[in-house]
Amino acid sequence: MTSNDAESIIAAMREEILKRFVRYAGITTTSDIHKDVCPSTDCQWDLLRLLEKELQDLGLTDITLNEHGYLIARLEANTEADVPVIGFMAHVDTSSDVSGTDVKPQIHENYDGKPIVLNGGTVIDPEQDENLSKYKGHTVITADGTTLLGADDKAGVAEIMTAVKFLVDNPDIKHGTLEIIFTPDEETGKGMDRFPREKLRSVFAYTLDGGEEGEVDSECFNAYAVKVKFEGRVFHLGDARGRLVNAVTMVSKFVSMMPQAESPEATDGRFGYYCPFEIKAEVGEAELLIYLRDFKLDELMRRLEALKKLAEAVEVMFPGGKVTVDGQKQYLNMREHMDKIPEGMDYLLKAAAAAGVETSFEIIRGGTDGARLAEMGIPTPNIYTGGHNYHSKKEWAVLSTMEKSCNTVINLVKLWAGADV
Repeated sequence: MTSNDAESIIAAMREEILKRFVRYAGITTTSDIHKDVCPSTDCQWDLLRLLEKELQDLGLTDITLNEHGYLIARLEANTEADVPVIGFMAHVDTSSDVSGTDVKPQIHENYDGKPIVLNGGTVIDPEQDENLSKYKGHTVITADGTTLLGADDKAGVAEIMTAVKFLVDNPDIKHGTLEIIFTPDEETGKGMDRFPREKLRSVFAYTLDGGEEGEVDSECFNAYAVKVKFEGRVFHLGDARGRLVNAVTMVSKFVSMMPQAESPEATDGRFGYYCPFEIKAEVGEAELLIYLRDFKLDELMRRLEALKKLAEAVEVMFPGGKVTVDGQKQYLNMREHMDKIPEGMDYLLKAAAAAGVETSFEIIRGGTDGARLAEMGIPTPNIYTGGHNYHSKKEWAVLSTMEKSCNTVINLVKLWAGADV
């Protein structure tokens, strides 16, 4: 292959990734933490069905899109060699923290290194965002300033789909069976609750749901969602003395007693936290949603027990009121699962290096569907996708990293099949 041929292939891949990402980002897929159905929103079906059709058009087989919105497809092996089945996974939903409706991606080619001024007073300033300052001269993608962009995780979706198309178009690249997995509701923490584990044959998988170029995530938070319910006692306000127990006051007192030094805004690195996430309150009853996060499970359990002690204290402070605490596991730290098949991580580092990426192991102060899949027996580290400032109007992605992520996927396929990269 000549250098001109190689440059032509790279340019075509870059164009394909951008085209797919812009198309996917424009489809509303906001999930809803308040709903227990899966998918939690009907809009997620729009992207899932589009991806199902695109996978069919690419000739993949055994495509299933079940009633809960899990889309699984296989690119069958094109070699008779005994190659393990591996998977690539991304989620289609976007966070409800910021509007994801009617997203209008903006393409900033040959980014000039200056602040990016968008609609609604949104400014992405490289002086405040050191990662952006690295990409002067690159193609940067943002929303228009009124919504999030959705690179979390439509960048991952676009990269996987582009890699699949490349492998289909280049059958001389020998590979084992690949499982392509798209999930709903990752942002709600419930995205894998109904996942059909029995459908997968993968021995190892990779989630494309990371951020900055080179970051490889093999460790994440342990996570619980805690619902605290407050039952007050209602009386007419004019005759309330000694009778009224105000649930609004109860939940307010409870939140004020939580340790501020162990909050998201006061911690980083390996320090865990309590995060009061949402309150619904009336005089008679209130409900508080709290997220507990820690890399050590015993520390997370300590926080859960502390919440129960706070509940007892509030009941003492508000005679006649009642407080109940219900903690539910969302996901656990994936770290312990990675060593079960060490070549999976070895191949990832080699694949990234061959794509021109210097890797670093990072901890995720969050989680991915990969953590849940690892609990189910399939080790699943997380790969960078090129997105930044997730869940905000200042979200952006860099096309060169998206291209390298896609190349990393292709290199992984080659390595698992015993080829050089």
